This record gives sequence, C-alpha cells and structure tokens, in this order.
Amino acid sequence: MPQPQPDTNAPAATVAVIGGGPAGLMAAETLRAAGLQVDLYDAKGSVGRKFLIAGKGGMNLTHSDPFDVFVTRYGERAHEIAAWLRGFDADALRTWARGLGVETFVGSSGRVFPIDLKAAPLLRGWVRRLREQGVRFHVLHRWLGWDEGGALRFSTPQGDASVRADTVVLALGGGSWPELGSDGAWVGVLRARDIDIAPLQPSNCGFDIGWSEHLASRFAGEPLKPVTAHWRDDDGNPHQRQGECVITATGIEGSLVYALSPMLRDAIARDGHATLVLDLLPGREESDLLRRLARPRGSRSLSEHLRREAGVSGVRAALLYEVLDKAALADPTKFAATLKRFPFRLQRTRPIEEAISSAGGIPLEALDQGLMLRGLPGVFAAGEMLDWEAPTGGYLLTACFASGRQAAQGVVDWLAQRNA
Repeated sequence: MPQPQPDTNAPAATVAVIGGGPAGLMAAETLRAAGLQVDLYDAKGSVGRKFLIAGKGGMNLTHSDPFDVFVTRYGERAHEIAAWLRGFDADALRTWARGLGVETFVGSSGRVFPIDLKAAPLLRGWVRRLREQGVRFHVLHRWLGWDEGGALRFSTPQGDASVRADTVVLALGGGSWPELGSDGAWVGVLRARDIDIAPLQPSNCGFDIGWSEHLASRFAGEPLKPVTAHWRDDDGNPHQRQGECVITATGIEGSLVYALSPMLRDAIARDGHATLVLDLLPGREESDLLRRLARPRGSRSLSEHLRREAGVSGVRAALLYEVLDKAALADPTKFAATLKRFPFRLQRTRPIEEAISSAGGIPLEALDQGLMLRGLPGVFAAGEMLDWEAPTGGYLLTACFASGRQAAQGVVDWLAQRNA
C-alpha cells in the first residue's frame, strides 16, 4: 500500500486519534507513516473490540465485487465513498492484510475472508506493528470534548486529563453495540460546537412483526433459505434479490433483511409500517404449486397435504397459518399466491443497540474532501461517525478502513498547507 512520505523540513506535529476501531487504527498507521507523532485514545481497555465481535462468525474482511459494482453498495453516498475507495479499495485491503501475514480467500458468495476466518490474529499483528512504528496507545480514556483553552479532555481511571495536539482524528463509531464502545456519546459534544448531526438510526438490523405466541415460541431461530425478496424502487421499477433470513421471537432478521434495512426503515418512518414481500419457494412456479395444492386431499390433514404436495412444512407452514384465515386456508389459489408472495408486515426496527451498524451522524456535506469538519478546522472524522451506510458483506468494513486513510491523508495535507 503506497504511504504518504514525511516532509523532513516540516516541524514536528502531534495528532490525537480518538477511537481504536478499523478507521482509527488505519488513520494512526497512515499518519505515523507520514512521520507524525500519533497518540491513539480509546474508552475501552483494549482497541478493536467491535472488530473482534464482527469476526466471531468468520471475519468477512471485504468483497470481491469489481470496483464499479462495489461502489453501488453505498446507495446515495456512492459518489463520495468511491473517492475514499480509490485510495484504498478491496484489493489494497487484501494486500495490506498480507503484509500482516494474513492471507485471504474469496468465498462462494464473493465475500473475502482470512484463511483462518478469524479477526484476532490480524488485530494482534496490526496493533503490535503500530506499537513498533511508534504509535502510542492510551486505553481507558473516554473523550469528553474540549476545554476552554482548546485542549482535549478525557476521563481516565486516574481522573480527568487534558491533552494538546496539533490536530485530531475522531473515529468514535456510530450508535450500535454500545457495550463495545460505539455509544454515540460524541453526538452531544459536537452539537455543542454547532456541528449538525443526523440522528443515529439502526442499520443492518432486524425488524419486529409481532408473531403469535405459538409461532414465536416454536419457530424462533428457524432459517428461511433460500428466499427471494421482491420490491419496487421510487420510480416503480421492480427488483428482486435472493438470500437468507431468520425468524426471531419478535420478527425477522438475517443477511437479506439487513441488505434491505435502509429502505424498510425509511418506509416505516414514512408510513408507520413496511411490507417485506418474500417468495418462500423461489424454485417453484406458482402454477405448479396451484395444480398440486388443488388436488383432493381426502382424509389427509391440511398440514399433511401441504407437506406432500408442496413440500411445505415447519416454519413455512406456520407462517401460512399466521396470515391466512379459515376461508383462505380452504383456497388453494390463496395458498399458492401467499407462498410466492408472503407479506411480512414490519412494525419497527429492532433497537439500535442490537444493530450491526448505524446510519446517521456527521453529514458528508459538513466535511471537506479530506474529511475535515468545515466548522472545526483541524478536526477530522472517519468511520461510522459519518452519515453513510452499507450492507454486510465486507462493504461496511472496507469503507471504514478507507475513510480512516482518507482522513489521515487529509491531516497530512492540511498540516503541510498550514506550515507552508
């Protein structure tokens, strides 16, 4: 990965990086490579806690999509994030991981994983290398803002502390998984400085439906795979996407739901509810289902008839009983149509504390190209603090890395201009 070169004629500068997730660590690495003195602060007792949790089920580092496809995953922010990714894209991330001794592979879904599927070895190697390069780590330092003299304020086990730095990179995360450090406490600090902040909202989240006690108690945790979602965009154009989801005690979640969560969340905010339409049997034609379900069932129960003629049992059968009344249960046409277009009526998102990530934060319009806050010269921001979102699959993590590098390069350029 090409790194900015230090200006040996420039006076020594100190940079405070606040937040030890991927964005903050990448900012620290880039800044140190440019010859700047870097102090990294984190509120927890160790860095990268959310990164480690994300890797528990297999560390999905990035995705193998071609660049022009990759950037579309960022929705309305694709143009801005493409600029970050041009400096550090998925291939650069894989090369960077190799530099830490972590080889990667492309899975059948196109997702990219470390060979051992673990986050811990990569994080340990990264932190060790940063320490060797001279990055100074300060854990159990919770950022409180600035004092009247412009110094950074921290709460520490030894009491409040003040720190002066030439510039600062904020990489404090969004509002999801607060127990790991991303608690959104920085929102009030920046608003007090007249920085506009879009409300933090859950992203890559599950939704509440309000199942019957029978379905919730017997089928929570049951997967639905494969299924295909069908929807129309704002212009009325039809779209579909195949994937997986899981029935929960309160509703539904899973990778397919996460991918559609921004659209569903916004529909709930606008209309008070949203309808997620899923084809529960994407491999079957509706006409074939209707033909088979219309056969006389004789003495067989309806459940047995569904199982024999349509291969429908378990959670899929329970879902039919959840939404169809007695008249519909006697109508094969209704059965077939519902299996192919099952309406999941979503009432609300699950709480932001449970979400994989969050939307909202500092609007990108409040930042310059180097990710410096226009209203706070010398203060840069990166990662989930910024108002963008991406689906799971490596897209979220890649942009966090890239934004940390972008902010660090912004610091280098800003200091050079100031010194000049």
